[in-house]
Amino acid sequence: MAGKGVHVIVVGNEKGGSGKSTTAFHLAIYLLHQGFRVASIDVDSRQQTLTHYVQNRLECQRRRGIEILQPVHYHLPLTRGDSRKENDRIEFNLFRRAIGEVEQHADYVVIDTPGFDTNLTRLAHSMADTLITPVNDSLIDLNVMAQFDSVTGEPREMSHYARLVQRARAERQSIDGKAIDWVLVRNRISMLSSRNMRQVQIMLQRIADRLGCRVADGIAERVIFRSLFPSGLTVFDSLTDELMGGVPSMSHMSARQEYRNLMAALHLPVNGRAELPPAQPSSRSAHQFVHMMQAEPAL
Repeated sequence: MAGKGVHVIVVGNEKGGSGKSTTAFHLAIYLLHQGFRVASIDVDSRQQTLTHYVQNRLECQRRRGIEILQPVHYHLPLTRGDSRKENDRIEFNLFRRAIGEVEQHADYVVIDTPGFDTNLTRLAHSMADTLITPVNDSLIDLNVMAQFDSVTGEPREMSHYARLVQRARAERQSIDGKAIDWVLVRNRISMLSSRNMRQVQIMLQRIADRLGCRVADGIAERVIFRSLFPSGLTVFDSLTDELMGGVPSMSHMSARQEYRNLMAALHLPVNGRAELPPAQPSSRSAHQFVHMMQAEPAL
């Protein structure tokens, strides 16, 4: 990917529990296993789940005396001064510095965002080449994307988050003429087909048609993710007794295949193939892009 610039992947949704951090971390480790240089940035100063994933992984490596692939990780804290303008300036400079550093040694940067609106959330979304929005497979969780007509089932009014993304896409277009490839990912999919499941699929596709984004199947609800988190491991790590501490379960194998399917659906530029998403990385460096954003009006 030399010469093409770092490809920025942002995982965002203004709802907790949708699987943002798990998806971000698995994506980062998957890309490392593909031979890419990967950096991760956590802008969720409250939960810091992605940061905890990385810390757990480093501790697992130290405790077991083994070498496992690690992303270069940054955590950007939320500034808590009295002046909002000054806080925004400090956060912007921290973000710009992190991006400036990672693009020197990364092909991809994966950014995990909080389940609420912050200055760093908006900055990250405007930087995205690929934006992944996990949505739990539930009619209740669809409300984070839009309000629906109770009779027709058509999206009636877009949510605050959907409007935030649309403004980020417009800003990206105005700054460097590039589009953001936005993918809605159905997460925690039920193993059994149901009327609710089919209705969610139809309504999510209607949202995608309205907003000009794509829909991809994500991951079923699996215990394996809760069991892997304390060690900072993923379903892409080596399936050995030394690392896993036991024989991998069928749930582990199924989860790995689900994530492989999701990665394929994202159409990321991997393995040297010309399989680029609609939002190709700009020839302008990521650091230059962030610098240009400083002169743009805030979202």
